[in-house]
Amino acid sequence: MNAEDNQGEPAEHARFAAYLADLEQVADADEVELVGCVLADPDQVMARAAVVRHLDRRAAELCPGPAWEEWAVAMTRAVAAHPFLTRRLREWSLLRAVTLRLPWHAEELLASSDWLQLKAAAGPAPEALGVLADRGRTKRIRNTARTGLARRGRD
Repeated sequence: MNAEDNQGEPAEHARFAAYLADLEQVADADEVELVGCVLADPDQVMARAAVVRHLDRRAAELCPGPAWEEWAVAMTRAVAAHPFLTRRLREWSLLRAVTLRLPWHAEELLASSDWLQLKAAAGPAPEALGVLADRGRTKRIRNTARTGLARRGRD
């Protein structure tokens, strides 16, 4: 009988849960180091999945505030060797710009992932809603943006 049978779940599942718990509780000063440790795990798919969940949670928390810039720079360095994670941070930066009405370009939004387009289509920014209602990548994105525009028209 191996360790997986004793615990009832594969070792990578236990590590994933432990990483998520650690990342949720990490102090700001230790965050970059912990992300690096997680990304050093031999199971890269699991490690990146844990880190992307962390990035999504932290980005959602920090996005509207002044702590965003410093955090985003630090995290970009921490995940630089991982293209998917780097792209996710870039897309959070674009979503932040759209949401806070900072400068952004429609072409950049249209070239972004379905994930970002759907998040932006569900958001309050009328400029992004207009772009995505007309040219969003999928029917779901276009319909979500059109619904948002219609809701804004009723308010």
